[in-house]
Parts: sequence; C-alpha cells; structure tokens
Amino acid sequence: MRFSSGLTLGVCSVAIAFGSFGCKKKDNEPQYAQQPYPQQQYPQQQQYPPPQQTGAPPPAQTAPPPAAGACTPGPAQPMDPSAGAAVQPILGQIASQELPGSKPVGSALTGNFQPCQTLEAQAQLQPGKCYVVVGAAAPPVSEVNVKIAGVMPLPGSAPVMAQDSDTGVQAVIGRKPNCYKNPLPVPVPVKIILEVQAGQGVAAAQLYEK
Repeated sequence: MRFSSGLTLGVCSVAIAFGSFGCKKKDNEPQYAQQPYPQQQYPQQQQYPPPQQTGAPPPAQTAPPPAAGACTPGPAQPMDPSAGAAVQPILGQIASQELPGSKPVGSALTGNFQPCQTLEAQAQLQPGKCYVVVGAAAPPVSEVNVKIAGVMPLPGSAPVMAQDSDTGVQAVIGRKPNCYKNPLPVPVPVKIILEVQAGQGVAAAQLYEK
C-alpha cells in the first residue's frame, strides 16, 4: 500500500507539474488576432494618346497686321516735290504771312508717311538772315512736326536746335515776330526734319530765308 500510495502521489505530482507548465506556456504564447488580407492596389492603366493622323501640317501662325494708327518709326518714303502739289501752296501762303518777302531755300521736302516716320534734308543757315520752316499735310494726316537739328559726325546724335509748338496739319518754326536766326557769325549746316506724328499720307516741309 505504501508503494502504491507513494507512486500515486508521485504521479499526481508529476501530472500537476506538467499541468502547471502547460498552463504557463499557453499564458505566455502571443495572441494573434486574425487580420483580413489587405486588398492589393493595382496602378491605373496608363492612357496613351491616340495616334496622330497623318496628312497636311496645320497652317502656320501669322502675326496680326499692325493696328490702325500704330506708330512705325523710321524714314518715310521720299517723293518728288511735285507729288506735294496739294500742300505746297499752303507752305508758301504760311511763309508769306509769317515772314513776308521770304524766298524758299532749295526744294520742298516731300514724302509719303506712316505714323511716326520722318524725312530730313540738309541746309545752310547764313549769319544775319531770318528763317522760317513750314510743314503741312492733307488728311488723313492729323499731326505734323518740323525740327531744326545740328549736323553731327555720329548718326542719331544731332541735337535739336528748334521745333514747332503747333498741333494739327500745319507746323511752323520762326513765327513772327521772331524768325529763326543763325546765332553764329559763320554758316551753320543743319538738318530740316519733317515728321508725321499721327495719321498717314503725303506731307511736305520747306525752309524759307529772308
């Protein structure tokens, strides 16, 4: 009986020991929660542009034409003085009013102008003389300017010595009682400049001397 009892106690002890070990092992095992499998994201299919149709190339882009009245600086188209027959009588009439007894020096400066274009001609201003410069044009020209500029060796660097202060289709330098005079005791080369500031058409200018 003792052997049996001892054996029984021993078996129970071993069972208890193994049972306790098994319980602890289960307690220490990590608990994994069942996770759903993530849905796999696939990249969107790349859209390719449709093939271009072959054929005639598209028309070339052209620059729009300049707006009416746009300023186009530069030289005007020179014309024979006879082309300004419509305005030359006006030049002589104004000169006789501003400087009676004056005579034209050389030919009239005449051209066909676009807005902001100019024409120029050289002249000699004699000492002790009175001068008047007259410019005129017919519609659709609406603004004419005349200037006297010095002649310099470098193009574009000639200083303006006098210019009109009129508005409209007539311009005068040397209105009475103050004609324009050469301030030096020797002849001075100058440029007579005719400019159309607004409008387009035929304009003319003339230097008169007394």
